[in-house]
Amino acid sequence: MNTPNYINTQPKRPVRFFNTTGPCNSWDHYMLPPEDRLIGAQLDRYIGDKLYWVLHAPRQTGKTTFLQYWMRKINSGDEAVSCYVSLERCQGIPETEKCMPDLCKAIQEYAKFAELPIPELITTAPNSMASEVLTSWAELVAPKPLVVLFDEVDVLEGDALISFLRQLRGGFAIRGAGKFPVSIALVGMRDLKDYITKAKDGIAPNPGSPFNIKEDSVLLGNFMQEEVKMLFQQHTDETGQEITDEALEFIWEQTCGQPWIVNSLFKRATMRILQKDDYSTVTLEHIKAAREQMILARETHLDSLAVRMREPAIRSVMETMLTGNFDPEIAESEAFRLCMDLGLVRLEKGTPAIANPIYKEVLARQVTFGIQTMIPNPEWQWKNADGSLDMDSLLHEFQEFWRENSEMWEEKSDYTEAFPHLLLMAFLQRVLNGGGRIEREYAAGRGRMDLFVEYNAKKCVIEIKLVHERQSPDTIKTKGIQQTSAYRDTKAPGAPAYLVIFDRRLETKQKSWDERLGWQEEADITIVLC
Repeated sequence: MNTPNYINTQPKRPVRFFNTTGPCNSWDHYMLPPEDRLIGAQLDRYIGDKLYWVLHAPRQTGKTTFLQYWMRKINSGDEAVSCYVSLERCQGIPETEKCMPDLCKAIQEYAKFAELPIPELITTAPNSMASEVLTSWAELVAPKPLVVLFDEVDVLEGDALISFLRQLRGGFAIRGAGKFPVSIALVGMRDLKDYITKAKDGIAPNPGSPFNIKEDSVLLGNFMQEEVKMLFQQHTDETGQEITDEALEFIWEQTCGQPWIVNSLFKRATMRILQKDDYSTVTLEHIKAAREQMILARETHLDSLAVRMREPAIRSVMETMLTGNFDPEIAESEAFRLCMDLGLVRLEKGTPAIANPIYKEVLARQVTFGIQTMIPNPEWQWKNADGSLDMDSLLHEFQEFWRENSEMWEEKSDYTEAFPHLLLMAFLQRVLNGGGRIEREYAAGRGRMDLFVEYNAKKCVIEIKLVHERQSPDTIKTKGIQQTSAYRDTKAPGAPAYLVIFDRRLETKQKSWDERLGWQEEADITIVLC
């Protein structure tokens, strides 16, 4: 075990850790200045010019961390008084008369937490409660102006949301020290106009709506690659523990800077893969082990995203991704914008794609989890004598499994178009059972899904393609051979390669199974017909 650099000195403060639960603070946690990740924000101007604004970003990217950090920063000066207020308690209460009292109680409670004067609630009229409390609060903190940072605004819905925004708009005209908050931030996963559209049953906001009091709509971005390195450097400075460049590169490649995942990998590598008092250098293998451990643990952040795969709007986008279909309207759809706001997808060189490789893994596993549990533990031979994967035997067995189960199971699947991809992935995952690794490549417009399989240090690649109505099987096969060969050259030159083709045409489904299933060898690629 390596000796930590600080062993002979008394640190000025307790050793911090990488945080994955709740907001960060610089005393307990390694963290970067959160305002540096705001895209399009002018923080000082929002107070000086008395502006209302919106901040939106996916969950667990640092919104609450930023808000509490900025509140403390404002309150450390003499220019204004600020308070963070979470509206989470208002979730699931669309009625104004029920929601507004809870919203005002939240304001009073957070004022108490921040050791600020607590505003009074006198009126019983739901449509003026919030306005009265905010007016009272501004009077109490005068002569300093009041800045309110509302978090979890996206939990408000229906009439309650519209009433709240109208009350803010009513106070906006008179805002000022002692009168009404001079600056208000509305923070959640989506932009304000999306809340209003949802509250109005899909009708977009008009110029007379409360939406027009917003100055800016600001995004909170992921870490940049250099920031990932800077974050771990804080740990190195305090403990002496280092990390290899190879490990950092892998983290960036796998996370694309998603803050929660970055912190989770660092935390697991330094506190679980390596024990808390082991300060050995963190290597690529440590990070790979942390990655697999994190995925198998189905932590809340990943599981909550995966659960949303069942929602119809999200399913429509994800199925397009999984099958690689080309849909020129997908990037402009409301469903795709929702997936963007949730952090599930991004535009990669103009093409819709899953936000990062770890999400690719987690989301695909989630969709196939139910299927995996129904697949019996393999009793047939699927390993070679040297312990490597016998992919020929495995795919022959899959053909039989497809013959026996596909028609019945497909009827129960929400993902009908992507069902072949999902069943094959579930079959592979069930057989490997944690002993191997599957990487998945999929994005809209690719026309395929690529799988990279590694087991006992032996590698192979699999490409999945579909044949639809009015498509030529020979054309699909020829193109698939070219794509499979190119994918193999990129991922594992010289490794065994398989092209699995599912013929989804009605005329093929009317044929016997013996006619539908096939096995061919062409251009050093095994073609599996299903």
